[in-house]
Amino acid sequence: MKFVSHLDLMRLFQRALRREAFPITMTKGFNPHPKFSIKRALKLGVESENEEAIFYLDSLIEPIEFRQRLSKQLPEGIMIKDAKTDTD
Repeated sequence: MKFVSHLDLMRLFQRALRREAFPITMTKGFNPHPKFSIKRALKLGVESENEEAIFYLDSLIEPIEFRQRLSKQLPEGIMIKDAKTDTD
């Protein structure tokens, strides 16, 4: 997975969120898209064991359920190790 660009990773998560039908918050404007961010954009060819992402949802989903459902939609090599709410 080290040869997946940051933009491809963003598209990968967008598709996974859409397939699993999460109540994801959409951005406002002319071209709305799911509102989430990955903390660091890794350079192409760089691997990482622990990256952080923030997903904005319209309704509360238990972190364990979110992790399990999203993990089902991700390709081999990308896994969700932990999930928590902003109140944790």
